[in-house]
Amino acid sequence: MMRAWGRALFALLLGMSLWAAVPSLVCAQSAAPQAASAPAAATADSAAAKRRAWADLNSYKLGPGDVIDIYVYGEPELTRSKIQLSSSGTIAYPFGNVEAVGSTPSQLETAIENGLKQGYLVNPRVSVVIDQYRPFFIYGEVKKPGGYPFQPGLNVRKAVTLAGGFTERADQDKIYIVRENDPSNAAHKIGLSGSVMPGDTLTVEESFF
Repeated sequence: MMRAWGRALFALLLGMSLWAAVPSLVCAQSAAPQAASAPAAATADSAAAKRRAWADLNSYKLGPGDVIDIYVYGEPELTRSKIQLSSSGTIAYPFGNVEAVGSTPSQLETAIENGLKQGYLVNPRVSVVIDQYRPFFIYGEVKKPGGYPFQPGLNVRKAVTLAGGFTERADQDKIYIVRENDPSNAAHKIGLSGSVMPGDTLTVEESFF
């Protein structure tokens, strides 16, 4: 009889302990998706920044310091390689000079094709490829300030890494950018995931605390 009561009491206590554990298991399961959502959100932000950067490059205008290749298919004598654009902004062709600075690569392709149609080729096909972008610049509280080669997909975090990282005095919440294509030359605050374009200038401010 005592053994039967003992077994019953043991079963009752076991059931109560399992019931008490249920809420903690439910909480753990509900917290797991929230914890997993943080890396997912960071990945989404990074992907969005890359999409913005590539969208900017689609409308990218050539400028002094860019190095380009011009391919005229089937016409090696009209092909140009490793042309570094100067402040004059023009490229010489048999039909005359072509204005490159201020044009997008696709606009330059069209201009060269139209020129070659004037008594040189019936149906020219031209491709303009950017071999090397003009540099961006970063100053202030970074270990190696100066100009660095632009890379597609570049953001502020990567730019700081190229410049050796932040100094101990850097205020990572006070980073400003001057866009090369902004006529006002106004400095705007930018976050670490913000995109950086060729010719842009970054400044990392000093922290006073």
